Amino acid sequence: MCPKNASYYGNRAATLMMLGRFREALGDAQQSVRLDDSFVRGHLREGKCHLSLGNAMAACRSFQRALELDHKNAQAQQEFKNANAVIEYEKIAETDFEKRDFRKNAKALKAKKEDGNKAFKEGNYKLAYELYTEALGIDPNNIKTNAKLFCNRGTVNSKLRKLNDAIEDCTNAVKLDDTYIKAYLRRAQCYMDTEQYEEAVRDYEKVYQTEKTKEHKQLLKNAQLELKKSKRKDYYKILGVDKNASEDEIKKAYRKRALMHHPDRHSGASAEVQKEEEKKFKEVGEAFTILSDPKKKTRYDSGQDLDEEGMNMGDFDANNIFKAFFGGPGGFSFEASGPGNFFFQFG
Repeated sequence: MCPKNASYYGNRAATLMMLGRFREALGDAQQSVRLDDSFVRGHLREGKCHLSLGNAMAACRSFQRALELDHKNAQAQQEFKNANAVIEYEKIAETDFEKRDFRKNAKALKAKKEDGNKAFKEGNYKLAYELYTEALGIDPNNIKTNAKLFCNRGTVNSKLRKLNDAIEDCTNAVKLDDTYIKAYLRRAQCYMDTEQYEEAVRDYEKVYQTEKTKEHKQLLKNAQLELKKSKRKDYYKILGVDKNASEDEIKKAYRKRALMHHPDRHSGASAEVQKEEEKKFKEVGEAFTILSDPKKKTRYDSGQDLDEEGMNMGDFDANNIFKAFFGGPGGFSFEASGPGNFFFQFG
């Protein structure tokens, strides 16, 4: 009914490709671009058919033509890259076949990887690292295996607490295989451990979009919560204590920091220094107010908003907290004991 319509031939080519009938599809794709040489999808389909039929060189020509028509076409760029990679593999295969060396690299790579796995399972992480590194040097063209080796070495580095190296290894793994979920998960955990929460959220989102499991959803929620918490004041850091600090440790830390930053101690300093120390004094009081109150501390640790339920942090007075903590019948004062030295004295 309409034998000169390029789109019809292109659509039938696409249908035949889905049915696995690539030789027939190739004829339709070629007819579509003969009728309309500017038909980008026709050139792409022709290239795919050539590649599926084992003619990588012809595929490259088709993809090259598609890029000439639309140089920003991401699909054409990727397909052209894939076809060139096949050509390179064919050259390597021909060279190895001539050398009768076509099984040596594969066997050596498999053996070295297995040795690395054995060392890892035995807890010998240093040896595992060395073996995985040696394996990575055997066959740089073995993309899938090298992606696994980078991920495995990243796991070793995380065990050795070399977290930045672990992140780098996992990044190399996903560069080789951008569908490698295990590498994204390993890198995300390293980002969590180094408090790079935005990067962790990005990786967990990638994982959850690919595999929507309850476990992956929970990992994403945890990362999002930590990211939210990281954007608030870190009261533990302000007091200089660990997140698992006891009540007594929190009190001791407040005592030390409050005396360190109390405005009276810096009364002889410049206006700029006085302002900065007053700010720190208030933050120390705010941190102590939250972390010394079990209810407020629980809400803070869980990432909930402290302004809810009457916990407005704008209402507290750092001086009142200080007086309540150090309070005595005679009050308190700072006394000089030498140049730049002060001690706290009750009246």
